[in-house]
Amino acid sequence: MTIDFTKWIGKTETRHDHLRCGPADLMAATLGQSLVFQEGDTLPPLWHWLYFLDALPPRELGRDGHPKKGGFLPPVALPRRMWAGGRFEFLQSLRFGSAVEKRSSIVRLEEKTGRSGPLCFVTVRHTLSQLGQAAVIEDHDIVYREDPDPNQPVPAPAKAPESAAFSELVQPDPVLLFRYSALMFNGHRIHYDVDYARDVEGYDGLVFHGPLTATLLVDLATRQAGRPPNRYEFRGVAPISGNAPFHIEGRQCDDGYELWAKRADGALAMRAQAFF
Repeated sequence: MTIDFTKWIGKTETRHDHLRCGPADLMAATLGQSLVFQEGDTLPPLWHWLYFLDALPPRELGRDGHPKKGGFLPPVALPRRMWAGGRFEFLQSLRFGSAVEKRSSIVRLEEKTGRSGPLCFVTVRHTLSQLGQAAVIEDHDIVYREDPDPNQPVPAPAKAPESAAFSELVQPDPVLLFRYSALMFNGHRIHYDVDYARDVEGYDGLVFHGPLTATLLVDLATRQAGRPPNRYEFRGVAPISGNAPFHIEGRQCDDGYELWAKRADGALAMRAQAFF
């Protein structure tokens, strides 16, 4: 029987958290940054992902380590879940020591067929409010897809731009991936279980987190501009896996910076833009 997923559009949930300095201090150490935060300091862009975490018992997890579908998110039958992209409006600074409300609502659900088979896209809008006023609005794009067919060739990825005005090398390693997963309480096995990543989901090794790539790119733009952006968006294009080094790069444009992540093979892994 076909499930009418449109019933999930408009579904909401609300959570509350306190922006403690501890998780951000651990994030800074994970990224090799010598930062120690104090109450009243500004939370760096995208670091709100360290809070409002899902803490579920093992019986409520799926085969991949994610929470089982069918609660807040619809019970999509496709087994693989990926963080496809996101768009952000930064209306005011989130500050350490603040009590923050996060209201999440499913605003889009669309089923498609791509080159690799059926796909299901879900967009969740998260509104983070501080002192009763909206501070950050995030549209989070999730895509569900089938397990890879080992008999089907992998489509050739697009090439990354060759016109970078600035570029930095990133060297993934299992310790970095484990520590970031731990900070996010992210049980997705592709980031720490190499056998699962290769044998079940078809990657060539451990997968670098898409949200971490997006965080590194927005940090790169923030350092270039000397201040955080007003808006930011990113889209995952191809996975980064196997612990090969990659570059985060960009160039200035009229209203900010165009940014991207370039794999070791020259493929475009992520595209982003920061607006100031």
